[in-house]
Amino acid sequence: MSEKQRQCCAVLRISLDCNACCRKVRRILINIRGVDTHVIEKKEDRIIVCGRFRPSDVVVKLQKKMKRRVEILEVEDLTGGEEGFHDNEPPYDREHEYSEQQPDHMTTPLLC
Repeated sequence: MSEKQRQCCAVLRISLDCNACCRKVRRILINIRGVDTHVIEKKEDRIIVCGRFRPSDVVVKLQKKMKRRVEILEVEDLTGGEEGFHDNEPPYDREHEYSEQQPDHMTTPLLC
């Protein structure tokens, strides 16, 4: 199962000032492919979105359409531990250690 087709539930934070903002967010979420359900909590300035999507794609779409900052508060994977998802891996792999023999950027002269 690819990254795009992952079933997940994301909690997002966006500033919702009025009912018109909520309606606009609702229209945007309905038109995003892969979003099954959504809940808009105006008092808490939160949106809960569930479906088969990448949370970063939803954030980018909301930021572009609403012209507001959107934060990802929480992402819950609902696929149930299928292969291809490695939650126990470190976020990066250190292939090699840097040696002390590399030149320091502060002492290297600039060549113009």
